[in-house]
Amino acid sequence: MLLEFFSFKTTKIAKYIMRNLVAYFCVITFIIGLVVFGNQFVLTVQESIDRGIPFQELMPLISFNMIRDVPVILVLSIFLAVIITISQLYKNSEAIVMNSIGLGDKAFLSVIKPLAIILFLFVLFLTAYAVPWAKQQKSAAEEETKNASEFSFITEGKFESFKNGDIVFYASESTSIDVGGVQNMEEIFIYASENGNPVIVLASDAKKYIDPKSKSIYLRLRDGVRYQGLPSSENINILNFDSYDLEIVSGEVQKSIATFTEIEEKTTLDLLKQGGLLAIAELQWRLSLPLSILILVVFAVYLGKTSPRGGKGINILIGIFVFMLYNNGLLVAKSSIENGLLSPIIGLWGIHLIAILFLMLLYQFRQGKIMYFIDKITIFNNKKKSHV
Repeated sequence: MLLEFFSFKTTKIAKYIMRNLVAYFCVITFIIGLVVFGNQFVLTVQESIDRGIPFQELMPLISFNMIRDVPVILVLSIFLAVIITISQLYKNSEAIVMNSIGLGDKAFLSVIKPLAIILFLFVLFLTAYAVPWAKQQKSAAEEETKNASEFSFITEGKFESFKNGDIVFYASESTSIDVGGVQNMEEIFIYASENGNPVIVLASDAKKYIDPKSKSIYLRLRDGVRYQGLPSSENINILNFDSYDLEIVSGEVQKSIATFTEIEEKTTLDLLKQGGLLAIAELQWRLSLPLSILILVVFAVYLGKTSPRGGKGINILIGIFVFMLYNNGLLVAKSSIENGLLSPIIGLWGIHLIAILFLMLLYQFRQGKIMYFIDKITIFNNKKKSHV
């Protein structure tokens, strides 16, 4: 029974449909992947130039981001490939001939089913194992290069803004970050705001470091002067110091960013053991992407049905809209679970249920049964009976 479920149809028609489907799937996957990965490559190169980080140190991050994005790309690719394959059959009047000999939507689904099941299992493997592993490796690579956030590298000769613009920093010279995460700078200028009063700090040199306990990022300034107030003000306070520590990034901010990252990096077994809203939301998300393949493939068969004289590309635009609505609905539901606004019992399953209900309505509409039921309802039936 299981082998029959995965078995391929060997008829010429089935081979013809499968050949077209695989060709469209490969082409669409290549195009979408090229756009996504090309964009990541350009951004990484730009980041390497702006921050002075060697490009080869950022290349692993591109690879791990690719693995992270592959599941969504595969889901969208198979969805569009089925729509285009079925649409071409109707455009060429081939599907009309097939329907006349009893090969309808169920026959198309039977042909597409093996590929959909294979992709379901592959995407499930990616979301349950490969993607969390890639995110773990990405965090490790970021830790090694000390590039985990925008605050971890200060560029010489460039004004840097911290704490939403409350601190503006400038260093004429700076060194690269060493193994311990320390960066040395010279000829420092800092403008900050303290309780609404401007503060200007000048120092001959500084060292950026991360506090191991609080995880806050500090600048340790040496041999400098601190001016509180404007130079023309009578209440200006001047302080000469040998050493002065200034916090530029709070450890609480770092921890809040790391919380969601750690959940996404955990293995599926660890999430099952941990429990909690964040773990449940992540588990449901990992199962939702593979499950969406099975639902969207059925959607695609009905969306692919078109008239030979119909407009070209309309069903593809509708398909993209359906995918965006479906995927964004899953993301909103995931975020709602994490924030405690949605019960985990409903969770992402509610989005799948809505999609299935809409799919049933689409099926009834395609079969012409909705108009039949509407015609039976008295309020919609205004035909007057005539008697001879």
